[in-house]
Amino acid sequence: MSDKAYLLLADGFLIEGKAIGKKGTTGGEICFNTGMTGYQEIYTDPSYYGQIIVNTSAHIGNYGTLDEEQESLQPQISGVVINEFSDEFSRKTAKESLQTYLEKHGVVGISDVDTRQLVRYIRSKGAMNALISSVLTPEQMKAELAKVPSMDGLELSSVVSTKESYFVGDPNAPIRIAAIDLGIKVNILKNLADRGCYIKVFPAKTKLAEMKKWDAHGYFISNGPGDPSVMDYAIETVKDVLKEDKPTFGICLGHQLLALASGLSTYKMHHGHRGLNHPVKNLITGLGEMTSQNHGFAVSSNDIDKNPNVEVTHVHLNDDTIMGIRLKDKKAFSVQYHPEASPGPHDSRYLFDQFLNMVKENQTVHSH
Repeated sequence: MSDKAYLLLADGFLIEGKAIGKKGTTGGEICFNTGMTGYQEIYTDPSYYGQIIVNTSAHIGNYGTLDEEQESLQPQISGVVINEFSDEFSRKTAKESLQTYLEKHGVVGISDVDTRQLVRYIRSKGAMNALISSVLTPEQMKAELAKVPSMDGLELSSVVSTKESYFVGDPNAPIRIAAIDLGIKVNILKNLADRGCYIKVFPAKTKLAEMKKWDAHGYFISNGPGDPSVMDYAIETVKDVLKEDKPTFGICLGHQLLALASGLSTYKMHHGHRGLNHPVKNLITGLGEMTSQNHGFAVSSNDIDKNPNVEVTHVHLNDDTIMGIRLKDKKAFSVQYHPEASPGPHDSRYLFDQFLNMVKENQTVHSH
């Protein structure tokens, strides 16, 4: 694999490296993930759809790939940028090398890149589009890069969402949850199923009337890619769900949509939060938690005063951004980060328990 590849950023910054994965050209918004482990979970997370991922961890590929470590059926990323790429892997249970995996799924990548330098660059310049190519000259790449759409104002949930409803969990489980799939991760469904839920997963654009036929005990609004502020269909659905006044829990994009449905606004961050080591403070308990995050948009703190029913429950300790909200007049809450965090950390899994306790209390009230 001594073939050359180039990475071209939208501002003209050009890096030369080695081609990995599939030979070809790919474009998308470049962003970085600081996780030391879990590269396969990152690549298959639908929230990364249309993005080129820079792994800040120096060695990628060294433990191969496993079918059980997928967050969706296939990689969702546009491309990957790696420092030291390993074609060999040490884990005996792994099925194949990362090279074979990327090739099989048609993912274009580049390695032998000083990712620390690149991350510092993105942190100062902000998120931007980029192009990786192992077939074009840097001159030819400029024209291709111009065709890549901006993430600002891009609706992508309907692209990655399931086309048909499906079920997860034990049909005899005592709790039925309706989940809106805007780019849902397998491990979120697993965390709900492990706690005694039978989940029906609905396509992104399903109307409440359709979901109501299933008579769920609670609603889950999933994570997903793209700009939440242009998702009018989803904001309307969340508003309708809130009128039902059944327990409702949102994660990541679901959190942003709950905020938008409550009259708050969202904005595109300078370079987003992506990694497994983001410190968050729970303002209700006063406790800190290490969290897994993946988002390029956030809820604006300027609007909190606009809705007296919205209470901020969690904040990011590095930059004070809003990490969680709850509605005082509804059984609804959400977090900006990923409590299902796979491979970890698992500090925030109590949020699933919190949601299910809310559902059980609601069932008790209505059964009397």
